[in-house]
Amino acid sequence: MTASITGIIPVMLTPFTDDDRIDWAGYEALIEWYLAQGAEALFAVCQSSEMQFLSLAERVDLARFTMEKVAGRVPVVASGHISDGFDAQKEELAAVAATGVDGLVLVTNRLAAPDQGTEALRAQLDALIAALPGDLTLGLYECPAPYRRLLTDDEISHCAETGRFAFLKDVSCDLATVRRRIELTRGSALTINNANAAIAWPAMQAGAAGFCGVFNNIHPDLYRWIEHHGADHPELAQELAVFLVLAACTEPMGYPKLAKLHHRRLGTFTGIHSRAVTYDIGEKFWALEAILDRIEEGTERFRARIAALG
Repeated sequence: MTASITGIIPVMLTPFTDDDRIDWAGYEALIEWYLAQGAEALFAVCQSSEMQFLSLAERVDLARFTMEKVAGRVPVVASGHISDGFDAQKEELAAVAATGVDGLVLVTNRLAAPDQGTEALRAQLDALIAALPGDLTLGLYECPAPYRRLLTDDEISHCAETGRFAFLKDVSCDLATVRRRIELTRGSALTINNANAAIAWPAMQAGAAGFCGVFNNIHPDLYRWIEHHGADHPELAQELAVFLVLAACTEPMGYPKLAKLHHRRLGTFTGIHSRAVTYDIGEKFWALEAILDRIEEGTERFRARIAALG
């Protein structure tokens, strides 16, 4: 049976030690932070986890560790779908599935080359589905690396018709597209979970099943509040939506190392080492610490206003 995977879903970071190993104590603390901040599911082994820079053993270990530490408190989905060839993809997906994750996420740009169309994508997709356990819930992710492949309406309809897919992490970054996809999948198990902060609130209002963007690594509780209570407080929701968009504009400033710096400031873990971002983000982006000061100040101001509502 296809499980329900909806709501505020952080794309999980991978903390590393300074000697480039996974910081398991820091990762466990991060899991607890996500849950304390209202995460409704967790997406492990994704681009924010630096999955393209992880060995298969590391990807499997992250998925298994996440499942063990979450212990059923929220659903856990994982990907790690990075290989080019079908046999390698089948191996990596089967290995992650064997960890017992609640959902296995297929990356759309792994299903066909940039110059291939729907026929090739469907053939690869159907072959992978057939190779995976029949009772395993699946998801889809329009990961922007190494290139962004948006699903066509026909491809989305096909995925919905299989009954195997619980959610699409939508990276169209276009509200009209999100609305159309919501209608395409209405009545099926497949839900649309937007990943773009600029349209997060209007997408939720249109019926998107939550938010799965990178700034769930900064203030997921604010996205959860607007998801569940924004309609009851429209003026505050609109102000908050503007703040969330402006805060998320810092993503190009060295994310995911940017989010790791935020968590070092919080005390979640100590290192900001990243395999994906190897340069000094403070040197490249002047006044970055001051920008984080303002984002953190704004976050606390909105938390206080929400708390005052009772």
